[in-house]
Formats: sequence, C-alpha cells, structure tokens
Amino acid sequence: MFKRIFAIVLILTIFQICGSFAKDAVNIYSKPRQVPIHKIIHESGKSYLLSDFKGKFIVAVFWSRDCGPCIAELKSLNTFYNKTKDSTIKLLIISDNEEWKSVIEQKRFLKRYGAPDLEFYVDEHGQVSSDLGIFTSPHTVLINTKGEEIGRIRGSADWGDEKVIKYIKNLQEKYG
Repeated sequence: MFKRIFAIVLILTIFQICGSFAKDAVNIYSKPRQVPIHKIIHESGKSYLLSDFKGKFIVAVFWSRDCGPCIAELKSLNTFYNKTKDSTIKLLIISDNEEWKSVIEQKRFLKRYGAPDLEFYVDEHGQVSSDLGIFTSPHTVLINTKGEEIGRIRGSADWGDEKVIKYIKNLQEKYG
C-alpha cells in the first residue's frame, strides 16, 4: 500500500512539474483520418461507434487503471468535463473492459480519484485501441465534428488548465 501511495505522489509531482502538456506530445495531422468501426460500450451498456458522436468535437482519452499518469489526470479530466459539458465538446474516457469486474467498481474508482462526474466507456475487446495503434496510456485521440480523427495527444495533460481548454476549443474552431 505504501509503495502505491508513494508512486502516486511521485507521479503527481512529476505531473505538476511538466505543466499542461508537452508541445511535442501533440500531433495534429495534415489530413483527417478515419476512425475504427469497432464499438465502445457506455457505462449504461449502450454500444457506440466513435463516429456516432458526429456533431461533437470528441476528446477520447484512452486510459488504464494501472497507469499512474492516467490516475493522476482523472481529477483534471473531471474539471475539463465540467467546464466543457455544455459545449459541443464531448469527453470520452475509454479503458479496456478486462480491467473491470463491474460498472460499480469503475464508478467507485473514478470517485476515489476525483472524477465522480465522468461517464466512462470500455473498449470491449481492445479492438478500438488496437486499430488506432494505441498501446500506451494515457493517449488522447481528437475527433472532429465529422467523425474524423484530426490528431493525438500522447501522455498526460492538465485538462483543467484554462490554457488546455482554450487549446482544445481552438482546435475545435479550426478543424470542426
């Protein structure tokens, strides 16, 4: 238990030192890409394709419960969600289905780490993350209102930072 607490404190410290996010961690494509056609499952049990959210600018964060930086950014993702939920920005947090025994377990986990407001999705068989070539987390995929991937952010971000929120809103304005 002490090792886990120490690791989380260390990661949080590194996270604060690194700032909002490293500029080289952001990759915006010159041309949009198609998104995978595999389903993600909402906490309610309803299935969605990433393209089902057309009309919304999607910030899809792929994360893992065993990833220190992922846990460290949950609270700021909750802040980001609350600051953008009334806009056309849609936050999706997506983890592998095999990490969870139940929806209740995942809800408790999010609440414990400061993210009680977040809706969550699971990648049922890891197909979406595999098709996107995501093998590390956290990893954020940015999807325009047409349902096309326009870029990615590798690693953690301080999602609650006004600069990050403004950056995402600027991407939304520029790429739709």
